[in-house]
Amino acid sequence: MTNPIRWGIISTGRIAQTFADDLRRIDEGAAVAVGSRDRERAREFAERYGIPHYYDSYEELVADPDVEAVYVATPHPMHRRDALLALGQKKHVLVEKAFTMNAAEAREVVSAARGADRFLMEAMWTRFLPHVVEIRRLLSDGAIGPLVALHADHGKWFAKDPTHRLFAPELGGGALLDLGVYPVSFASMVLGAPRRVEALVDPAFTGVDGQTSMLFGYESGAHAVLTCTSRARSASRASIIGEDGRIEIEGDFYAPTAFSLVSRSGATSRVEIPVEGRGLQFQAVEVHDCVRSGRHESSIMPLDETVEIMATMDAVLERLTRG
Repeated sequence: MTNPIRWGIISTGRIAQTFADDLRRIDEGAAVAVGSRDRERAREFAERYGIPHYYDSYEELVADPDVEAVYVATPHPMHRRDALLALGQKKHVLVEKAFTMNAAEAREVVSAARGADRFLMEAMWTRFLPHVVEIRRLLSDGAIGPLVALHADHGKWFAKDPTHRLFAPELGGGALLDLGVYPVSFASMVLGAPRRVEALVDPAFTGVDGQTSMLFGYESGAHAVLTCTSRARSASRASIIGEDGRIEIEGDFYAPTAFSLVSRSGATSRVEIPVEGRGLQFQAVEVHDCVRSGRHESSIMPLDETVEIMATMDAVLERLTRG
């Protein structure tokens, strides 16, 4: 018996829709409730994805005794509030990235989860995709030798709409927390926490960060060169460079895609692992495996690393406020 996790979903936006759709592809989890501030939206969402219960308040959703774990899919500024709400009802919690607005909020949520003795994880779904799992295996095996550098970018074009979540300060707008979190987290996964953080941050028309270039330095001597922008659709590729070769990840590097292992001599082998759907189901499997084995955090996306990633992005955004 798989004993699936019974999920409650907070919010009915695009990422919540993708999660609900991908959840139907696995046996390890099932959505049993959805909550929205708009009852009609909750009803429509529930009908579309075959979810038995819907609520017009998050408080009702987290109080549902049939809900075992809560997926927080609201905008960044609400993550702290909604995660604490769920933890207060002794639910396990998966929080969309960026985890919170800053490291201080992240520490508060992590502390609450540990105090409640409940599972908590940042929904950095990229880490659980098959191609990234294989890349971690290659790195662990020393396939490209000691690491020298990492390059990653994530750029998308958005129309200049001040009410859009990428531009509205009240919705946690800005390219870094929405787009840049992917390359920053990817660099953290491969190289750990940076020793030095340098950044050039330019504002969008509403004052939030619009384009950012980052240079991270590590104790090993490796460098990470990362960029994000809300002004243009970039290649969104990534590469990991070692003394003996490199791994080149095709765009979009953070989503299901292929990669090539290139030796120092130039010999190339391409790896592509087919994935059904968008790929959010793999993080739900990780939640299931951790919870059912009695673990309250993931070794693949540890809580202390999530806090460190938020602290790194705090340091980057300081450049915007300094001017």
